[in-house]
Amino acid sequence: MNETIEDKSAGEVKRPEEQDRFQQDEPFRTNLKEDLYMRTTYMAKPAEVERKWHIIDAEGKTLGRLASEAAALIRGKHKPQFTPHVDGGDFVIVINAEKIALTGKKMDNKKYYRHSLHPGGLKVTVAKDMLRTKPERVIESAVHGMLPKTRQGEKMKLRLKAYAGTEHPHAAQKPEVYELRG
Repeated sequence: MNETIEDKSAGEVKRPEEQDRFQQDEPFRTNLKEDLYMRTTYMAKPAEVERKWHIIDAEGKTLGRLASEAAALIRGKHKPQFTPHVDGGDFVIVINAEKIALTGKKMDNKKYYRHSLHPGGLKVTVAKDMLRTKPERVIESAVHGMLPKTRQGEKMKLRLKAYAGTEHPHAAQKPEVYELRG
């Protein structure tokens, strides 16, 4: 059972379990370390990030569906080189924010809260009133809720630009029109 094999080149005696299995069984492998390094996951670096500008028309679109796709664009999850710890997302411009659609009774029942930090300073606004006065805040609130609650998420929030009408000051960035899926 414990037979010994004599190595002719060195004159040493080796047991079969001590032999180099990769050389004997698979002669095509030259270096096992090279094979291990080839299987590493790609990690994007902040200097390699290339940002684009996307424009989304919110007219007639459902708030949550628009917000989830905008958040994915801002995070960069649509890119093949997505890396969670690197901020590699794109800029998103949302136009026609006042024409966003809310399903069910959300127009009357959905509430937005803010507080003045003084006793009794809670302010509550219904979605219908918010769309009438500050429609950009409805979209910003929905998208911000879908981004990470970290320092990196705070930087991501700055890349969302929402406007009530069709006019926006970002024509110089040459934004591409983004069609929502579904």
